[in-house]
Amino acid sequence: MDDVILKAENIHYSYDSDKKALKGVSLDIHEKERLFILGANGSGKSTFFLNINGVLKPERGAVYYKDRLIDKSGIKELRKNVGIVFQDADNQIIASSVRAEVSFGPMNLGLSREEVKKRVDDALNYMNIHHLIDRPPHYLSGGEKKRVSIADIIAMDSKIIIFDEPTAFLDPKNVVIFEEALDKMSKDGKTLVISTHDIEFAYRFADRIVVFCDGNIIADGSPIDVLDNEKVLKTANLKKPILLDVFETLVEKSIVTKDIVPPRNIEEFRDMFVSQAKSLS
Repeated sequence: MDDVILKAENIHYSYDSDKKALKGVSLDIHEKERLFILGANGSGKSTFFLNINGVLKPERGAVYYKDRLIDKSGIKELRKNVGIVFQDADNQIIASSVRAEVSFGPMNLGLSREEVKKRVDDALNYMNIHHLIDRPPHYLSGGEKKRVSIADIIAMDSKIIIFDEPTAFLDPKNVVIFEEALDKMSKDGKTLVISTHDIEFAYRFADRIVVFCDGNIIADGSPIDVLDNEKVLKTANLKKPILLDVFETLVEKSIVTKDIVPPRNIEEFRDMFVSQAKSLS
């Protein structure tokens, strides 16, 4: 596992005296990993994101970026390097054109006009939406808006990109486009932190899964270890991924042997049968 790039240490946060949103959350985020955060609505995921991005300030606890304690002097550096793509793109988009929208962040970094233009062009090309550069973003489709909001963060050159329920409101075609973009970002060395209710998505794509429940972390491990833990699933009101459930049924019926690593996508599922057939031949 790569080095820790972002550390949350004993984070507490309350919106009012009656409700503690975070109750002493500690979490290390490793460079270049694909970390998924699961949990029910109200479990503390979004609040955690806003604390580690610097939008909210912890009541107690600390945030470290590359071993540097984030205080008032470091908050700008944190926000530059930890970008958030919100669930509803309309809550993020503020400008009257895609060009102006994606330019906003780099301009606030005090970059030259030439550098801003380069970053905007690169970000739009990265997301394959340069043809939308002069369009008003609020008239784009949901999938296009999502890609514009991701381009916002790409143009900032953020090292860590947080996605809060990224597949919400997307049709199946745009979910595929989004996952392809995520895969590209991962291969380019970005650290991805993603909250989702889509268990199948988390199971096939995550390097590591963390589960929030009532302001606490109740599980942290590999996708198979976390999503095969009946106690964790019950406590957090999560369902086992279909592919993992099918695999365990096949093992129970002695159709496949239990020493095989459970498949996490349909390609691995097909390969499992090929491997099993060869071993029995």
